[in-house]
Amino acid sequence: MFAVIRTGGKQYKVAKDDVVAVEKLAGEPGAAIELAEVLMIGEGAEVATGTPLLAGASVAATVVEQKRAPKIIVFKKQRRKNYRRKKGHRQYQTVLRITEIRGAVGSLPLEDERPVVEAEPAAEAEPVTEAEPAVEAGPTGGEGASNGA
Repeated sequence: MFAVIRTGGKQYKVAKDDVVAVEKLAGEPGAAIELAEVLMIGEGAEVATGTPLLAGASVAATVVEQKRAPKIIVFKKQRRKNYRRKKGHRQYQTVLRITEIRGAVGSLPLEDERPVVEAEPAAEAEPVTEAEPAVEAGPTGGEGASNGA
């Protein structure tokens, strides 16, 4: 079973016992976290998607550690202007271990259990009459109109 969750403005595909590093979330190592923004849950060929979120679905995770990502260098330069700026950045991250995926996959209606929508009988077909083509209007100004010459 897998789930697609949204946290920190990003989407992650997770399964039970996966370890993922996400944007910083509050919590000490060992704390349990509930991620309620579940976009999709699937198991085999059965998939449930939300619009945009799945109602009643959630993912339980445990905080493994709080850490920082590797440093990235931000370098700005304008040639021939003696302008150079070098900056480093390390993003704070939370490492999560997915413990459980709770969702509505078991409650997905199977193909033969889905409600059958009967097509309404078509109304009596009336003969369709075609409208006459519109007459295009000629230049305005009457018979003696000239093109300004």
